[in-house]
Amino acid sequence: MKKIYVTVVAVILVVVAAMLIAPTDYAVKRQVDINKPDTVVFSYLKLLKNQDEFSVWARMDPAMKKSYAGEDGTVGFISAWESDDENVGSGEQEIMAIEEGKRIDYELRFIKPYEATGKAYMEIEPLSADSTRVTWGFEGQMPRPMNIMLLFLDMERQMAPALEDGLNNLKNKLQG
Repeated sequence: MKKIYVTVVAVILVVVAAMLIAPTDYAVKRQVDINKPDTVVFSYLKLLKNQDEFSVWARMDPAMKKSYAGEDGTVGFISAWESDDENVGSGEQEIMAIEEGKRIDYELRFIKPYEATGKAYMEIEPLSADSTRVTWGFEGQMPRPMNIMLLFLDMERQMAPALEDGLNNLKNKLQG
């Protein structure tokens, strides 16, 4: 009986220690340089509907149902999606802030296959009169005790390829 008690206490201590050690947030970002002026790039990115043309996630399910609310390119605009594909699921993305010519912040609300909320952003930096760097980033938090999952999930490895592919699609779209 004493061995069982010691084992249970040890397991609880390991879980508590992991919960305290594991990070509670994550961030993944990627960049691409596009041979277009920053004004052209920002004008395109500001319209959330345009993500359907370059985002890997938007391309995963051609039968995905999309709906929109508000005026695209303004704070409060919502793009919602619904898919039977588990890799796409359903949810919505809302423009939360726009720093004209520099940055757009979004909130992502996932509904299926699991509920979660995250933040994303698109940031641009002029490199020259005809060249612009675009940074696409995702940030999220996992409250304790769920944060233990971050010890086993490599968010960088999971999300980076999709960000890179999306940015390359964006570059090809804008550079023609």
